[in-house]
Amino acid sequence: MPTRNPAPLTPPLNPTILRLSRQALLGRRRGLVLVIIPTVLLALAVIVAALTDDAVGYESVLTLGYTLALPLVALLAATAVLGPEVDDGSIVYLISKPVSRHVIALSKFAVAWAATVVFGGLPLLVAGLVLDSGDTRQAVAWGVAGVVAGTAYTALFIALAAFTRHAVVIGLLFALLWEGLLGSLLGGIKWVSIGAWGRGVGHDVSGQLTGPGTGLTYALVAAVLLTVAALWFTGDRLRSFTLRGDE
Repeated sequence: MPTRNPAPLTPPLNPTILRLSRQALLGRRRGLVLVIIPTVLLALAVIVAALTDDAVGYESVLTLGYTLALPLVALLAATAVLGPEVDDGSIVYLISKPVSRHVIALSKFAVAWAATVVFGGLPLLVAGLVLDSGDTRQAVAWGVAGVVAGTAYTALFIALAAFTRHAVVIGLLFALLWEGLLGSLLGGIKWVSIGAWGRGVGHDVSGQLTGPGTGLTYALVAAVLLTVAALWFTGDRLRSFTLRGDE
């Protein structure tokens, strides 16, 4: 009996989409802003380290970078790799190619996630070392928290960019009001707050990382579930553009 050749496996990432997304991210003015944000954070860390020698400055700078700079970087990166294509309608031409919609979503997420880690998570680690080079563990904890939270932020904002043309405005409101203002005022929000999940993981690395964090297991499970659900939604939403290309 003739043997049937197995169907070729579809790679999870598409090299062409990765390249185009990287060019869209770094070739626009948003790429410059992505560099400016961590530069300002690190400059602030240097100034605070030179003028103060207490833990107040350390906590203030890292909290600012974690609650403001990190989600802003994730928002800019996520909307840069997908938002313009949705706005100008060119996304229809992209999804007309014989590529899985979820592969497109995952490829764009990979580029935005890498940018978030480099320009959002890594600066938290460096800023912590600048402010207190003797406490490497706490600096690493902030970096780990940044990677966990940045991953979930990026996935959520990419889903938002696929859902609406007002992703930047909604994302800013989410970061400033829900994650920032309400998150600091209402303790119960920590269970549904991306920033609190990151702190929960970071606290397991160093108990000196304070804030409204959650337990390690809950934080990791919640972050993974949100990331997977957001990426699935993005791929499913891209499939809807095939049916209704005028969106």
